Amino acid sequence: MIKILRYTEYLYLAVAALSIYKIATLWSVNPKDTYIFIMFAVVSVGMFIFRRRYRKRFEQHKKDNKQ
Repeated sequence: MIKILRYTEYLYLAVAALSIYKIATLWSVNPKDTYIFIMFAVVSVGMFIFRRRYRKRFEQHKKDNKQ
């Protein structure tokens, strides 16, 4: 289960990277179309940070209970 959580963290980073790429390519053409991608990038980075902290707390809690 922990390995799956670890992979989903990086999935959020991939979504953020793709969103940033789309922002860079669309900004000069039509900046209004990039707002949704800006939102995706911000939310994806936020979810990456949230999920990473949650997983580390879960691992620490599991480690503390074993000892």
